[in-house]
Amino acid sequence: MEKLFKLKENHTDVRTEVIAGITTFMTMAYILAVNPNILGASGMDTGAVFTATALASALASFLMAAFANLPFVLSAGMGLNAYFAYTVCGSMGYSWNVALAAVFVEGLIFILLSLTNVREAIFNAIPQTLKIAVSVGIGLFITFIGLQNAHIVVDSSTLIGMFSFKSSVSTGTFNSEGITVLLALLGILITAILVIKGIKGNILLGILITWGLGIICQIAGLYVPNPDAGFYSLIPEKIISTPASMAPTFMKLSFDGLKIVDFIVIMMAFLFVDMFDTLGTLIGCASKADMLDENGKLPKIRGALLSDAIGTSVGAVFGTSTITTFVESSSGIAEGGRTGLTAVVSGLMFLLSLFLSPIFLTIPSFATAPALIIVGFLMIQQVTKIDFNNLPEAIPAFITIFAMPFMYSISEGIALGVISYVVINLIAGNRKKITPLMYVLAILFVVKYIVL
Repeated sequence: MEKLFKLKENHTDVRTEVIAGITTFMTMAYILAVNPNILGASGMDTGAVFTATALASALASFLMAAFANLPFVLSAGMGLNAYFAYTVCGSMGYSWNVALAAVFVEGLIFILLSLTNVREAIFNAIPQTLKIAVSVGIGLFITFIGLQNAHIVVDSSTLIGMFSFKSSVSTGTFNSEGITVLLALLGILITAILVIKGIKGNILLGILITWGLGIICQIAGLYVPNPDAGFYSLIPEKIISTPASMAPTFMKLSFDGLKIVDFIVIMMAFLFVDMFDTLGTLIGCASKADMLDENGKLPKIRGALLSDAIGTSVGAVFGTSTITTFVESSSGIAEGGRTGLTAVVSGLMFLLSLFLSPIFLTIPSFATAPALIIVGFLMIQQVTKIDFNNLPEAIPAFITIFAMPFMYSISEGIALGVISYVVINLIAGNRKKITPLMYVLAILFVVKYIVL
């Protein structure tokens, strides 16, 4: 292990990396349930999508370890899968076979961009202040995701609001939804105490304890599953299952009936979102783990980007949407994960899920939500590194930070951050601070908002 992953050099050990890998997987295992449901709306076989997602995630995570020795885990990107199913296949009317072909080509383009250093150059061109802001913004973003997943934050007349326990009692939903919100809040406190006490594996323990409390509540009758409302049993009905065949989606790509103009639009959407979601996640997680060098660069980033690109193309062949680096990797990093061994462990968990899917698909969102919220707290600590007295640097950083959670997109945060950084510093007379590539990025982002 030492020779493969250079554990001592990265100030870690096998136990820490294993816990980190399991933690990352636990916080992102939801993708195995969500992705088949979303892609199933396009007419794809959900069982085949489950298998394809698990295999593509495992492969891409193994490549991350092999090419970059970094603790980042990959799977089918949220948002991109919705664009695949509801826009390309829904609004635009293309078959899922055509959508897979677009994803496959996108991956090939990314492989080319990764090998020619274009994506690496973009990463390095982003100013250090914006990189810190990305980390903080992601912290708020995943906190918001956690609050939503736990139903602590819900839709309301004011756009969003806090869950109402009084309303859940009057409508008779307390024993399904209300109790899970209470368990999530309790889970946040439990995980916070574990973190404060410095207990090893605190975030993973927080997930397991919260889930365990839920099981106790179900046995005691305090929690009553309501599948129609999306609240399922917390106790697995069985342990071992047979993996579904990938035959319905494997190698089913098609370009039949695809118009060139539509193809360009589809490709640009996939390219922009995937590229800058991935770059944002790498920036944010690497900043939190102190992996960036003195110049704000991430060593071995080419390998990280290449694993993402290959995963996307192979995933399309298997039958799943764009593979991207998951922001939930930050949960494993918070546990101390620093090498590719973390990614390997998560990859093995994805393979294991093919046979133990009843267990992994039973992990409730209210149990993983506290982990995301606490990790969000750990990530926003980076905000102290921003010099708020330097307004031309601080204001674009602030825009980057608020855009990610409020616009529900890492890529939007980067886009608005880059545009505002260039415009503000240009008008303020700080032209020397703006690299040529930053001008190019700003123009491309503006064009994106006009065209897409």
